[in-house]
Amino acid sequence: MFNVLVIDDSLTVRAIIEQLLEGEKDLRVVGSADSVVAAREMIDKFVPSVITLDLAMPGIDGFAFLDELAKHPHAPVLVVSSQTTWGSDAESEAIARGAKACFDKAQLVRHGQSFVALLRKAVSSTATVGRA
Repeated sequence: MFNVLVIDDSLTVRAIIEQLLEGEKDLRVVGSADSVVAAREMIDKFVPSVITLDLAMPGIDGFAFLDELAKHPHAPVLVVSSQTTWGSDAESEAIARGAKACFDKAQLVRHGQSFVALLRKAVSSTATVGRA
């Protein structure tokens, strides 16, 4: 069983991700944070197997949090952001800062199964996995 921590300031997006993972036997959402500050506590409490992370966050943004995570061992990170469209500078930067993969948030509903597959790939790989 892989534990997923969802970090996104949008309640709607957090709910969509939780719904996508609801029927998956090997993936379970253990925490849902609306900020990096809240996520820090949840990481220590739940020790997730994988983290989904939005880039556009209030206060500390996703890029800064990727830099923070890079300073010590952590779960793989799948960036889920409207900024990380295919081939975007934000996608390249997120990967360069340590994200295992990126997924365009706008595609969550339409391509939910691709998101789930990419999440599995991120949690089971030590290398950057790109896109589903």
